[in-house]
Amino acid sequence: MDPVRLTLDQLRELRDDIAPQAARRSRASVRRRTERLRDRAFFIAQCALAAGVAWALARYAVGHKQPFFAPVAAMVCLGFSFGQRLRRVAEVMVGVAVGVGVGDLFVKVFGTGVLQLIFVIALAMTIAVLLGAGNLMTTQAGVQAAIVTTLLPNPGAGFSRWQDAALGGLVALAAATIAPAAAIRRPRQQAAGVLAELAEILVETADGLRSRDEDAVTDALRRARASESQLDDLRSAADEGVAVVRLSPFRRRQRGRVEEIAELVVPLDRAIRNIRVLVRRCAVSVWRDEAMPAEYPILLERLADGTRLIGASLFEPAAEVAAHRVLGELGRRTAELPLPAGLSAAVVLGQVRSTIVDLLELTGTSYDDARRLVPLRLDGLDES
Repeated sequence: MDPVRLTLDQLRELRDDIAPQAARRSRASVRRRTERLRDRAFFIAQCALAAGVAWALARYAVGHKQPFFAPVAAMVCLGFSFGQRLRRVAEVMVGVAVGVGVGDLFVKVFGTGVLQLIFVIALAMTIAVLLGAGNLMTTQAGVQAAIVTTLLPNPGAGFSRWQDAALGGLVALAAATIAPAAAIRRPRQQAAGVLAELAEILVETADGLRSRDEDAVTDALRRARASESQLDDLRSAADEGVAVVRLSPFRRRQRGRVEEIAELVVPLDRAIRNIRVLVRRCAVSVWRDEAMPAEYPILLERLADGTRLIGASLFEPAAEVAAHRVLGELGRRTAELPLPAGLSAAVVLGQVRSTIVDLLELTGTSYDDARRLVPLRLDGLDES
């Protein structure tokens, strides 16, 4: 009985340990879902109102009895990022026109049936592709051909359906001009997030290099490789932010600030690539137990300090001066260090110098001025 009793006691202890963990995970899940709903609340309201307005205009202003595609087109167009909406509206309308036209023709000549449905969908989508359509326009052509052939085989309704699509698209564009401020804030927040992640990667690499910790440098390398996806998110957010301030009359006064963030993408892309190479070489040196100068972890930590300050400068301009000073001092220091004998150490030093130039450009410094702040080494080596 004792072993059974012991096992039951252990199970109770395990249950007591698991219960709080499960509760924490549940609360975290609810919090994430709530935050996601809060982020998308404006979009949900925008789609619902646009669909209602599109249907009401098509039904009461234009006089269509079944304007089913007006609200659908409005929601489809609003479902894409701001910068894509003009093209998407055109694709929806052309796709509807092709699908309705082909469907009406076949209903009138050949009637309805399984073979007619298969053929008309294939033909409508083929014509859309030959017109240079994307996936959305091609799909809309097939969908409308199917609807005309099966649900609403009425050749006379073709033009009214196209009108509904056009009306829904126009309502979507009108609704999109009332853009939420989040589209303006998001690029700046994501840029700061990328810079904060790069700083943490550099610190983790410095710690792993100092302690010769394989797990730490391996994790830093994994994070460095994953940072590319964060840059892709930033690029998309910046493109959408620029589209918002250019198209929405309510946000044009913020155009300069948004375009400044968009201009950071290219030098930030270069910085990420250089840091990724730097971290990989540090990891190789630990894996192979290669010698690395004792000062190199300090270089990485100072590089992380400069990176953090640049992220802070996106919200507090005064931090830009401090970032410029820290990076300038680090650039001059790298020119004074002796050239290391090992390959990994030489690569790390070169990547540090190149990254300094990239980060200086993020402070608004021109490329030529940034290179001058990372002077030529006495041995003639220039990695910037």
